[in-house]
Amino acid sequence: MTRHRKLSVAKAAAVLAAIPILLLAYAAGPEPGKTGAPGESTCADAGCHTGTVNSGQGSVKIDAGGSSYQPGVKQRIKVTVSDPVQRRWGFQLTARVGATRTQAGSFTPVDGNTQVLCSNANFREQPCSGAALLQFIEHTMMGTRPGTVTGATFDFDWNPPATNVGPVMLYAAGNASNNNAQNTGDSIYTTNVMLTPDAGGTKPVISQGGVANGAGFQANIAAATWISVFGSNLSTSTRTLMASEVVGGKLPTTLDGVSLTVNGKSAFPSSISPGLLTAQSPSDSMVGPVNVVVTLNGVASDPVPVPLQTFSPAFFLWPGGVAVATDPNFNSRVKPGAFPGATTVAAKPDEVIILWGTGFGPSNPDVPAGQLVPGDRAYNIANPVTVTVGGMTAEVFGAALASSNASVVQVAIRVPPNAPDGDLPVVATVGSVSSPATTLLTVKR
Repeated sequence: MTRHRKLSVAKAAAVLAAIPILLLAYAAGPEPGKTGAPGESTCADAGCHTGTVNSGQGSVKIDAGGSSYQPGVKQRIKVTVSDPVQRRWGFQLTARVGATRTQAGSFTPVDGNTQVLCSNANFREQPCSGAALLQFIEHTMMGTRPGTVTGATFDFDWNPPATNVGPVMLYAAGNASNNNAQNTGDSIYTTNVMLTPDAGGTKPVISQGGVANGAGFQANIAAATWISVFGSNLSTSTRTLMASEVVGGKLPTTLDGVSLTVNGKSAFPSSISPGLLTAQSPSDSMVGPVNVVVTLNGVASDPVPVPLQTFSPAFFLWPGGVAVATDPNFNSRVKPGAFPGATTVAAKPDEVIILWGTGFGPSNPDVPAGQLVPGDRAYNIANPVTVTVGGMTAEVFGAALASSNASVVQVAIRVPPNAPDGDLPVVATVGSVSSPATTLLTVKR
């Protein structure tokens, strides 16, 4: 925990008791070059603490507030050292240009828990002046917080280089000590993170919980399904996909510098705006929580998790939460007056209508995400689909992908003959997963 050339805690207990607490607070910390960065050792290697690196029950983590930096803009960094069996805490961190030994920016303490020290290329400590080549930030004696259980977090500011120097690596070593005033029984942990430059652009932000099914807006999605992403700074323009951008039946993965990934796989945006993106999710066999990331002009958002399911059925909506429905000739079936200036009629009992949705799972044969559905044959939904209207079972004639579209499903049903007039809940179920019960179908005799 203390520097090798200074009096150790064990040898100097009596002396330290006589030193004013203000001086004592800045008397601890390892010598330079103990972060485990390329060309550096750790306190375990140097012998000031015994044990094997990263062999304990804890960890050290770096939180840089994201995965990027903006040249010349101060950034708050948090280093957390944790271990369920230890009782005192320390760390050292440095910033390097890529994997080199070139210093990247500088550090500024924000409280008495951290301090800055500098060194030459051989890690000999020297004043932090223009002649110093490397800089480190580490704990103070006060920052060790003896007796604290579980772990401790150290906050400080990093001042990135004034210009774009490419990726920057942050390297840190954490010391989880047992607080026995000896160099035994402690655990040393190392970690590193890469920060990529924000080339002057604004970082896109996905709202927490801002990824939803693109039709019913439930908080889960499926593979090869239309999704909606809500947030801010998601795009610098507002527009939809143009026909000329679909080449050979393939959808693009980028629109005006906007791209997004689901579980690390490229999605296919169809409309963009600063606050909302609509995209087709990629094909994926994964089931469980996955991360969604939006990238705008090379600047990535923080990842936001969303449940990825095999099925996430939903019907597209007209205003008022009413399902998009047509007759077999594609005339709309929605309550009169729903669209000013247009003549509309509601669905009738015993009428055959088509409901339009997404998220019904794979088709047979399957059509990969990012590809328009060919018009050569029927691409029926592989799993059985059932539908209720107002709680009554509707006859389902079939469910299939709409040709010349992507992940748009047509579900042909007969409105129950005894369905009453009114706005009735319409619910589809596939693979034991149901669409939102808040979606309505207007029925009028």
